[in-house]
Amino acid sequence: MHFDARWQRWLLLMPAASLLLLLTLYPIGQMLFYSFNQVNYAAGSHVWIGLDNYRQLFADWFFTTSLKNTLLFSVGSSLLQVLLGVLLALLLYRHFPGRQWVLSLLIYPMMISTLVCSAIWRVWFHYDFGLLNNCLTALGLMPQQWLSSPRLALPSLMLVDIWQWTPMATLIILAGLQAIPKEVLEAAQSDGANGWKRLWYVTLPLIRQPIMLALLLRSIDTFKLFDKVYALTGGGPGYATETLSLYIYQQGFKFFNLGLASAGAVVMLLVAGTMSLIYAWQLLSKEKAA
Repeated sequence: MHFDARWQRWLLLMPAASLLLLLTLYPIGQMLFYSFNQVNYAAGSHVWIGLDNYRQLFADWFFTTSLKNTLLFSVGSSLLQVLLGVLLALLLYRHFPGRQWVLSLLIYPMMISTLVCSAIWRVWFHYDFGLLNNCLTALGLMPQQWLSSPRLALPSLMLVDIWQWTPMATLIILAGLQAIPKEVLEAAQSDGANGWKRLWYVTLPLIRQPIMLALLLRSIDTFKLFDKVYALTGGGPGYATETLSLYIYQQGFKFFNLGLASAGAVVMLLVAGTMSLIYAWQLLSKEKAA
């Protein structure tokens, strides 16, 4: 009995820990190893070259362009999703007729697969028959080459991602709003605070953590964007929508340069990890201050 009580927790953790080791830690370790090697995919051999892959990586214009595009997409898309999520959550926090139906329709884009979402938006982006250009024409404006213009291609992808994943940010923030004790808002109202003051000085500070959580999750997810780019633009026109994930995919599975692809994946992992640490530090510092 004493043996069971001591080791039971570890025995229960072993299946999950083994799966984590197999599917997460081992691939990361292999990726780190390959990033310092020149890998011959056909022969199954490798030669240690130190930091040469990283030097080549940061000297590669295609890599720096993909990094810039990824950062622009991640920052712009995640900020807009969280901002819209706050506005929609504040709207849905109020009770009104048909609220359940509105909420059900709101989360619909999040429930469909990315390829289906991309197919829908490819039709909407069509120059001659697409919904967006038909709306512009009805307003007396010129139709746009949404996916063919280097200026509009990346914002168009951001629009698709915002449409699909703003509901996720909305649900997270709405859950935070519903967790606020009603007594707090009633006390602020009784003290004479109007609607804007209650929102700015009471509601928003109390939902800071859900907002930061939504921003963290959406930032990491948008930073590893691959599927929408692959389905809608393929990285074009030119390299206007080339992202880090697409660059790594092409280096590893198109050109079979596994060493360079692994180095790019390490950089991607470090950037995503740094973003996570920054958000975690912000949350912990706010909790200590409180």
